[in-house]
Amino acid sequence: MQIGVIGLGRMGGNIARRLMRGGHDVVGFDQNTAATSALADEGIAVTRSLDELAARLQEPRIFWIMLPAGAMTESTIEALIPLAAPGDIFIDGGNSFYKDDIRRARACALQHLHYVDVGTSGGVWGLERGYCMMIGGEKDVVERLDPIFETLAPGHGELLRTPGRSGPVKPSERGYIHAGPAGAGHFVKMVHNGIEYGLMQAYAEGFDILKGKASEKLPEEDRFDIDLAEVAEVWRRGSVISSWLLDLCASALTADPRLDGFSGNVSDSGEGQWTIDAAMEEAVPAYVLSAALFARYRSRVDATFGDQLLSAMRFGFGGHVEMPQ
Repeated sequence: MQIGVIGLGRMGGNIARRLMRGGHDVVGFDQNTAATSALADEGIAVTRSLDELAARLQEPRIFWIMLPAGAMTESTIEALIPLAAPGDIFIDGGNSFYKDDIRRARACALQHLHYVDVGTSGGVWGLERGYCMMIGGEKDVVERLDPIFETLAPGHGELLRTPGRSGPVKPSERGYIHAGPAGAGHFVKMVHNGIEYGLMQAYAEGFDILKGKASEKLPEEDRFDIDLAEVAEVWRRGSVISSWLLDLCASALTADPRLDGFSGNVSDSGEGQWTIDAAMEEAVPAYVLSAALFARYRSRVDATFGDQLLSAMRFGFGGHVEMPQ
């Protein structure tokens, strides 16, 4: 399929690459000429403006927008609407707020345009590992885009089927789902990120407790000097708490046991807060997720070793750099 990718940064650039490697005709645009130059050298067609991008695509056109949530995504969609023709499809693959998706889908429908939101997980590793995708939009439009999602997804791979599943392999088993109408994809991704906060906080606090066992505040006979990198390594192998996040902990602790490269000034993307907001709207208790979010706020005032590990994990999966102090 032919697709235009707008935003060729860490995620967007690798999405364009994976699509190209999968046999799709990719046309890209980014205001950053360094990003476009790198992709052009790899054989991806790049354009100098949204107008040129729209002109290069055959109707009905597919625009995949991979930009930071908020004003940048909003202004890009507003600029694209006059350039689009009835039947064209806008895909927001960033981390937009799901209520914005609902509003945008309605606005696009008035112009006979289609809007699809894709919560995309995979970070800087997605080029090789593939992307887990949670998709919202009209069912027939999402089905039409299936070749794109199948290319971007990790695929079934060697992961064993969940006990009780039988018959044909479903898209969810290949790494993507149609979650519901517009907004549903980003809503599921929002909760995914909220859970991620909680999981990361649990690892961070656990390793902080392990490190603290060597503290001079404890009686000498109660102290243990525990090798955190070795603990992370053994937990990766057969433990019930093994995960990709633990893999990232192990890598970070092996490379930098004291995590001196991280201050522990932990950022939040906004989705953790949106998840708590949704929990409050639904009257759902969310003790762990709330505490994990507040811990990030606290880290910007009084950081701990656990906060340094949080920063290391964020850098490991997404290339996220700490907020300036």
